[in-house]
Amino acid sequence: MKKIALFASGSGSNVENIINYFENKSISNQYLILVNNQSAKVIEKAEKRNIPVVLFDRNMLNEGVVSQKLEQFQPDLIVLAGFLWKFPIDLVKKYPNKVINIHPALLPKYGGKGMYGHFVHEAVVANKETESGITIHYVNENYDEGATIFQATTTLDPTFSPEQVGAAVLKLEHLHFPQVIEKLLF
Repeated sequence: MKKIALFASGSGSNVENIINYFENKSISNQYLILVNNQSAKVIEKAEKRNIPVVLFDRNMLNEGVVSQKLEQFQPDLIVLAGFLWKFPIDLVKKYPNKVINIHPALLPKYGGKGMYGHFVHEAVVANKETESGITIHYVNENYDEGATIFQATTTLDPTFSPEQVGAAVLKLEHLHFPQVIEKLLF
């Protein structure tokens, strides 16, 4: 059994998809979900499954509470699944090559501070890109600059809205993110 710490800030669709993926493969894992937004839908999803949730703010992060929780849990992998804060450098150093993120674009394009979710898709549409996709990468001290683990692309119709780009990219996330996690763990 592997231990996966999942960091999220919002709806938790990737968190839920990852858990479902392993359940469907009859692979038992232990999860800890760490959330920085008290109104995030991922909390409700975790509670329905009896998965422990750690709700934290910046003070708790800076005071080492999150680090303590991770030490107690001893994760095999830390997965940022819709986590919107910069991941603390001390945790990156403490867990080398164990912290991964998914980005809704083909890095190095459309990465960096403030480039997440709809902001990425709006930029892709504004620049008339013919394709977009996902990048799964290791986390380092800079936004979206860690070593690439995996990329997948989707062709974009010139009439796509940012919402349509987002829907196409989310399909790639749900298809590939759990598979990459499985390869890293097993």
